[in-house]
Amino acid sequence: MSKDPAALDDADYAALADFRATIRTFLAFSEGQAVEAGLSPRQHQALLAIRGVPRGAATVGYLAQRLILRPHTVSELVKRLSALGLLASEVAQGDRRKLVLHLTPKAENLLRTLSAVHRQEIRRIKPLLSDLLERFG
Repeated sequence: MSKDPAALDDADYAALADFRATIRTFLAFSEGQAVEAGLSPRQHQALLAIRGVPRGAATVGYLAQRLILRPHTVSELVKRLSALGLLASEVAQGDRRKLVLHLTPKAENLLRTLSAVHRQEIRRIKPLLSDLLERFG
């Protein structure tokens, strides 16, 4: 008789707990790095999301999807980032209802530094993450 694929054993629970703990540890690291750089974790994530798409593709709607937030909340975030000199925006060609968001050189420099530290941390924990994922089969 084969094991029910939905059944979980002690090793499954341990793997899930270890995986979540590792993800939370990375997120705590990331949040601390953002704060140290003078950003909120959400501001850091917004800058990263904008930088992660081709120029002209980042809009309030895109950020709302990417950050899992309501467009109104993202509009406020965009205003704060603009006030900090980290974002510039322009009306989208072909749809005047949309704002296209761009990082300023100040944001590019800040994000470059933060991203290098994050990449280093990901490389450090990569073997642990690989081992954890292997435990799921």
